[in-house]
Amino acid sequence: MKITKIEEHITAIPHIPSIEKSRPGHYLEHPISVIEVYTDEGIIGLGEGGRGQSLESLGQTWIGTDPMTVNLTCQGGAIGMAMFDIVGKALGVPANKLMGSRHWEAVPVGWWSPPLEADEFAAMAEEGARLGYKTHKLKARKRNIVETVRLMTAAAGPDYGIIVDPNFEFGSLSSSLRIAEQLEKYNIEAFEDPFQYLPGWHQYRDFRRNSRIPLAPHLGDPQKVMSAIRAEAADMFNLGGSIENVQGMAAMAEAAGMPVWLQVVGLGLGISGAFGTHVHSVIRNATVPSDSLHFTRETDLVSGQLTPQKGLVNVPTEPGLGVELDREALAKYKVG
Repeated sequence: MKITKIEEHITAIPHIPSIEKSRPGHYLEHPISVIEVYTDEGIIGLGEGGRGQSLESLGQTWIGTDPMTVNLTCQGGAIGMAMFDIVGKALGVPANKLMGSRHWEAVPVGWWSPPLEADEFAAMAEEGARLGYKTHKLKARKRNIVETVRLMTAAAGPDYGIIVDPNFEFGSLSSSLRIAEQLEKYNIEAFEDPFQYLPGWHQYRDFRRNSRIPLAPHLGDPQKVMSAIRAEAADMFNLGGSIENVQGMAAMAEAAGMPVWLQVVGLGLGISGAFGTHVHSVIRNATVPSDSLHFTRETDLVSGQLTPQKGLVNVPTEPGLGVELDREALAKYKVG
């Protein structure tokens, strides 16, 4: 089998209204490319990613390659997804069978909010709870986080889990502890990256010694995961990177008795959502809802085949990624 052609479709798809309101036009500034990788055996693989690698360079690198000879777990991005899709279809197995042993038939995903005002966060929490999500991750800001969590809890109920992700914006150990003290009475499932990591992880360890709120560094480097575990600086991890790295990091966390969640794709579409779902299914300790957010746009380009039900996405069982392009939607949102 040989790759004969790679076709790229550049798409611009708005987010759902509750997210689009806070980032108008973001989808136009950051379009998503869908690729179709053709082979001489008639098998077509789907991939999805940004516009960082031109179609010309993809062709120069991959046309003429036999997908059956590719080290799949080391490949990333759109071409990596397409390789899993092709090889899975060729062998008649779902992509997760090429990644390892499947531990989950359905995987948890969380609701998500960009930075908003407190009442807007609350409205999204009410929406998330109504849709059946159990956990809500928010891009938090120090100025309104306490009021935000109070209103979210009032809107969605005390059992509605909240992951607070300020992207280091809480600033320091002392300010993070002050905020944590005010939030401990709520159902805070984790603080993700409240402040910058420093060599040795001493401040993250000190946070854990002085707060009941779990800490979750967002990492893609196996050495950093190991160092955080050794320093007793984490309760769980948000993991990203290649499949090989994610599996290795998750295994370290599992050996230390820690759960993980995955951000293999983030704010993507249905092809990357399918890929992330397959990866999640082979990680035994991936028990925290993932940041696979293919359901946060007007369409996922795969006809809603991965629409969450009560916060769970069924792992596709068809060969390859297990999804097909919605050609009508693709034509509507294609910009290049």
